Amino acid sequence: MDYKILLTVFATVFIAELGDKTQLATMLFAADKEVSKWTIFFGASLALIATSAIGVLAGSVISDYISEKHLHYVAGTGFIIIGAWTLIKA
Repeated sequence: MDYKILLTVFATVFIAELGDKTQLATMLFAADKEVSKWTIFFGASLALIATSAIGVLAGSVISDYISEKHLHYVAGTGFIIIGAWTLIKA
């Protein structure tokens, strides 16, 4: 196992998820006094695992048809466009 990649992916996803609408929704569910916090934790964890699995599978399939270099360009351009759009709409 490549621990450098593991830590890079962990840090990137961890930082990206902090304050995200997913975390806020999870906090709202956890605020309900009548619901088990473990149920919320496991539900949110399974959802993140499932979405991550979809991302890994999609990335594996897409990489068979598009080079890694071009994927980086597309992803970078997408982030720039989303960032610019967010700034314009703010």
